[in-house]
Amino acid sequence: MPAGNITELYANSFKERGEVIIDFGEHLTGYFSFHTYVTQYTADAPLRFKLTFGEVPSELATPFNPYPGGLSRAWLQGEIVTVMQLPATITIPRRVSFRYVKIEVLASSSYDFNISSLTCKAVTSAATTPEPLLATTPQLFQEIDRISLNTLKECMQTVYEDGPKRDQRLWMGDLYLEALANNFSFKQHDLAKRCLYLLAGCAEEDGLLNGTLFETPEPHPQARQLLIDYSYLFGVALKDYLLATGDKDTAHDLWPVVLRQLETTVAYQQENGLLDYTKAASEWWVFFDWKDGLHKEVALHEITLFTMQECYELAKLLGKEKEVSHLSGRIKALKMQPGSIITIKAPACSKIFLTTRSPMHPRSGWYWEVCLTKLKPSGHSKQ
Repeated sequence: MPAGNITELYANSFKERGEVIIDFGEHLTGYFSFHTYVTQYTADAPLRFKLTFGEVPSELATPFNPYPGGLSRAWLQGEIVTVMQLPATITIPRRVSFRYVKIEVLASSSYDFNISSLTCKAVTSAATTPEPLLATTPQLFQEIDRISLNTLKECMQTVYEDGPKRDQRLWMGDLYLEALANNFSFKQHDLAKRCLYLLAGCAEEDGLLNGTLFETPEPHPQARQLLIDYSYLFGVALKDYLLATGDKDTAHDLWPVVLRQLETTVAYQQENGLLDYTKAASEWWVFFDWKDGLHKEVALHEITLFTMQECYELAKLLGKEKEVSHLSGRIKALKMQPGSIITIKAPACSKIFLTTRSPMHPRSGWYWEVCLTKLKPSGHSKQ
């Protein structure tokens, strides 16, 4: 049926209409509900609706079946609702992330009925409003900022979530990035503190941090999800939290957790300063990116250097330099070694070669080197 306004939808028979797509006008994360009631005759049988939620219109136009994906099909936001008695207000029990919802009638009887009160109770733990950009900010940047803040807001639930649609749980890598963005926007630092304590409390018995955890029915990790790069970021995130809040009590409390992760950064550094990537990869999930076949030696080298530098700065803020005095020499050795790992060809840096590998493009490693470390101009890298 043609597009119309919400008043017309509520005023007309939904049995006759059969289906509708509603645009809520903005992306939301929360709990959807609607009301249905009899308008003619007597309800002598249940109603059955099919609801499909989409972030973009194409999600509503693409059938969910057959489903070829590797992730659980249950993540797809489709619900079948049977209404046994009318009138009724139906609230979908699962939290959904969407802008569009498609409602279809799958089964009805002889009586007529309408729907009304389509609502979404949006949820977030973000309770502040970030300062606006300057009025002179280009419109494109203002739009990017608006969408980014809304995305962050919807990920801010009881933890910093990987995503409000899927995975709906805490990962260390997402905590680091989202908390950093929060420091300059919502400035709601208690959420970062909660996440840091949850991760610390769900560590393995040997003190190593799992990369992810679940909150219900009680906080617990996805056991032995040991991502080496994520474990390194714990200390970096704690330093960021301390700088944003001045909360030294929390930083002191969690400092032993940082020290335990620093043991790993040292464990794989060889006498020549280079990391034993083969050994690290045999004992950890060296993540950085989902793409199979990436060469991650450079990325591991650079995040190790970054972690050592940031945690050493954290130690100085806490008066703990003596406990990490050994890092100074190791940091210096790591800074001197990038040229032994990579040779950058041509001014455009279009290709990177590992000394023992064929030409490839380890972009994740290159980004870590450019973005996270300040290498002295020693001839190891060329631009």
